Amino acid sequence: MAKVTKIMLAGEGGQGVQSVAQILAEAADNEGREALYIPNFGVEQRGGVSIAFLQISDERIGAPKFDIGDIVVALSSRAVYRVKQYVGENTVFVYDASIDVPEEDLPKNAAKVLAIPALETAKNELHPRVFNVIILGAVVAATKVVTDKAAKDAIEKKLGYKFEQNPKLRELNYQAIDKGMQLV
Repeated sequence: MAKVTKIMLAGEGGQGVQSVAQILAEAADNEGREALYIPNFGVEQRGGVSIAFLQISDERIGAPKFDIGDIVVALSSRAVYRVKQYVGENTVFVYDASIDVPEEDLPKNAAKVLAIPALETAKNELHPRVFNVIILGAVVAATKVVTDKAAKDAIEKKLGYKFEQNPKLRELNYQAIDKGMQLV
């Protein structure tokens, strides 16, 4: 039986959670793998918690949603509380180190809890708008579910039109992926 990697990303509307999931799904597809991505917005959409369910496998994927993720990423304090139920004993739980969540509220049952200073790194070293791309790099490094090259190719496909208008954005996004990988 093929290993299915189950990834959940959650954050506030507008943080780019859905974009990260789409890019990962595209990267997996480009590598000839199966990818199933399901966005989950509450009725609130912008301003509420946005969740992306993503599964990547070498074989057909059965159901779109899952109970326990292999990696669960929370980009806001509300997202931490919203996704704790998807964390199990083999889950790697990743959250942005800048969010204000008491340590006792982080999942206790996770195999590993990683605090990534993505927002701080984006603001201080790159640009706040590539915060989610740093998270993308962290997910790529933590799961090894796609290669960094496939992730960069998928970003190129999604944002290539913007890169044509401003070539510096390409380098900025590629630096953000690399930085996210280093932070893991």
